[in-house]
Amino acid sequence: MAVYTELAAETLEAFLGTYEIGTLVSFHGIAEGVENSNFLLRTTEGDFILTLFERRVNAAELPWFLGLMQYLAGRGLNCPLPVSDRSGTALRSLADRPAAITTFLPGVSATQLDAGLCLELGKALARLHIAGEGYDAVRQNALSPAAWGPLLESCGDSGDALSPGLTAEVRTALQSVEAAWPIPGDLPRGQIHADLFPDNVFFQNGQVSGLIDFYFACTDFLAYDLAICLNAWCFRDEKTFEPSFAAAIMQGYESIRPLSDAEKAALPTLCQGAAIRFLLTRLYDWINTPADALVTRKDPLAYLRRLRHFQSASHV
Repeated sequence: MAVYTELAAETLEAFLGTYEIGTLVSFHGIAEGVENSNFLLRTTEGDFILTLFERRVNAAELPWFLGLMQYLAGRGLNCPLPVSDRSGTALRSLADRPAAITTFLPGVSATQLDAGLCLELGKALARLHIAGEGYDAVRQNALSPAAWGPLLESCGDSGDALSPGLTAEVRTALQSVEAAWPIPGDLPRGQIHADLFPDNVFFQNGQVSGLIDFYFACTDFLAYDLAICLNAWCFRDEKTFEPSFAAAIMQGYESIRPLSDAEKAALPTLCQGAAIRFLLTRLYDWINTPADALVTRKDPLAYLRRLRHFQSASHV
């Protein structure tokens, strides 16, 4: 989440007038994340989230994301539910950008991770994958391995300013991962979140109370979603791999959805791929984020460290 587009109160009040969610009491931008402009709205009827879609999201695909959230919520997953206006429309336009309002979920994201929270995260991820069964519409992963090479080239040699030799190192790693990457049919596929970082998971009393920010969701290998979480949750201070965290995620996940032998064998490659994907998108954002944007830039080198770890690991 982030804020790239500022809103005037009068503009927002007029927009909310087309909904049945009360009148505006207050609103403020949410700075976490790097993709869209997000605002916490408080109305006389409660709290909501307003998202203005800014960057990598293809506007034509937004009905797929909103439909997925509606489907998952209908199957009992605690995720944001899109709110329709009086005409029954959930996807609108505001400030010349596609916009949607969703329900607000209780809980807070964890600032200090531990094995117990990782166990619950693993369970929640497996429940998401099971809940997504039957949502038959397909969205190809726009940040699959096919996108990584062009993304690296678009960054030029800028990565070398952060770490000498980074560009060549990532190019070599990418070639290795692409050669080992599973092909469709090798592993179970379904609807994945593809961005389930700690700030996208809410907890209450040690239990997962909500999963948010589904705008990278897509149809891909289920185990790749697990690889993303192993990258995002298992490195203390974004530096040191914590085996107990990884073991807890795996235990939690497999208590709900056991992995196949093929999925387990593929995890080291999938984890390397996930590290490359987030290294490259972080690097791109590091270069291209406007200086005056209300947004937190994230260190690409944290994912170089993850990549090196998973390159040296024979198993997860």
